[in-house]
Amino acid sequence: MDQTNQRYAYRCIPLSIANASGWEILLPRAIEATYFGGHAIEDLKVRCPDGSDPSSLATSHFGHGILTFHTGWLFRTPPGWALWVRGSPNTHRNRIAPLEGLVETDWLSMSFTMNWRFTRPGTVRFEAGEPFCFITLVAHAALDDVQPRIFDLSEAPALKAEHEAWSESRIKFNADLKSLESEAVAQGWQKTYIRGQTILGGAPPEFHISKRRLRSPK
Repeated sequence: MDQTNQRYAYRCIPLSIANASGWEILLPRAIEATYFGGHAIEDLKVRCPDGSDPSSLATSHFGHGILTFHTGWLFRTPPGWALWVRGSPNTHRNRIAPLEGLVETDWLSMSFTMNWRFTRPGTVRFEAGEPFCFITLVAHAALDDVQPRIFDLSEAPALKAEHEAWSESRIKFNADLKSLESEAVAQGWQKTYIRGQTILGGAPPEFHISKRRLRSPK
């Protein structure tokens, strides 16, 4: 995000909020993993560049090019709450991808692992202090009570008017960006979402944030 032109990726509030909606688990030491192809456990080798034993950090446990990290923590959440376990949001790595899991940490009395799967043979390196796991709280028990419903937008006239007004303003704003002397160019981008505003000036939302900074563990 820092490398985008004028750091414009930070203008996407949903993106930056997603990046901040959880906690990263960091590696205490660097590790290197090499996948040779194949499905056997022996087809993936893990080493620590400093010569130490990597088995307490990461190992080949499942085969199929899966690199398994030991989180080293036992988590406990309130009843009905679970941890969504995955790689850091909106990041990517060459040659390897994070696998995701939803862990019922409201009763679990054991630690869990974080797994990555190689997409092709080769070597990857995770540096010391680098995140290998990202955890987010989820109201796990409440999901089963949700009943999705599909409506035609015409059944909500006020919302339909808001949506159409937004669509028209978006088209006009993007067209005006082509004119160097336009107000759109001076504005840079539409900031209604950042401010929690609707195009037609409706009531502000009961809850809206444009930045998030979660508390650090004690």
